[in-house]
Amino acid sequence: MPKALNILMLEDEPLVAISLLNLVQEIEPAASITGPIASVREAQEWLDTHPSPDLVLADIQLADGISLDVFAHRPLDCPIIFTTAYNEYAIRAFKLNSVDYLLKPIEKEDLKAALDKFHLLQDKFKNTSYLSQMQELFANFAQQNKKYKTRFSVHQGRSMILIPVEDIVCFGKEEYIYLLSTDGKKYLSDYRSLDEVAELLDPTQFFRANRQYLVALNALEGFRSDDWGKLKLKLKVSPGEEVTVSREKAGEFRRWVER
Repeated sequence: MPKALNILMLEDEPLVAISLLNLVQEIEPAASITGPIASVREAQEWLDTHPSPDLVLADIQLADGISLDVFAHRPLDCPIIFTTAYNEYAIRAFKLNSVDYLLKPIEKEDLKAALDKFHLLQDKFKNTSYLSQMQELFANFAQQNKKYKTRFSVHQGRSMILIPVEDIVCFGKEEYIYLLSTDGKKYLSDYRSLDEVAELLDPTQFFRANRQYLVALNALEGFRSDDWGKLKLKLKVSPGEEVTVSREKAGEFRRWVER
C-alpha cells in the first residue's frame, strides 16, 4: 500500500487555504497536511526544525514576502506545487523543485493533474541529474513565455494610481519600497523587497544598481567612474542621493547599458 503523503501548505489567505485543503483531501484522502503557514518567517522556522515533507503546496505571495524566498538560502529535497494569482514568478519557481505552477482560482481538475504529475515523477525527483535537466527545460520555457509588468499600482493618498513603466525613474528602498516617477514624485508601493520588484521587470530595461535602487534605462542620462572604479549614475530625476554601482558590478552595468 503506498505511503500516505506528508504535505506542507504555505498560504496566507484563510478562505483560499480552506478551499485548497478541501480539494487536497478529496483527491488525496490519506494525506497528512501541515499548515497552512502564512509567512516566510514561519515557513523557514518550520523547515529548520522538521524533516522535509513529501510535497510543498506554496502560494507565491505570503504575509511577509514571497514563498520563493523560503527556499532561496536552504536546499529543499522535495518537490513544490506553486499556487498564485499571477504568473510573473514562473521563471524563478521553475528553477526550484517545481512540479507545477497553478493560477488561482484553483480548479480541482488542475490540482489533480498536478498531484498526478507529482506521483508520476516522485521517484525521478530523487535523481539530481534528471531534476537539473527538468529545471533547465522549464526555466527556458518560462523565460520564452514570460510577460513583464507594463504598469505598477501605487498609493496616492487613499487612492491607488497606475504608473506605466516608461514613466519610472527607479524603485528605491527606505523603510518601504517606493517608486520614483519622471515627474519627480515618490509613490509608496505594496512590495516588500526590491528582489520582488525585480522579478516583475524586464531585465533589459531595469538594472539593480545596489541594495537600495533599481534603475530604469530610459531614465539614465549618463555615468562616470570614480578613482576606485565605482560608477556614479546621473538620472533624469534624482531620488535625493547619488546612485552608485560598485566596482564589482561595473562591468555588468556597462554591458547592460550597451546591449
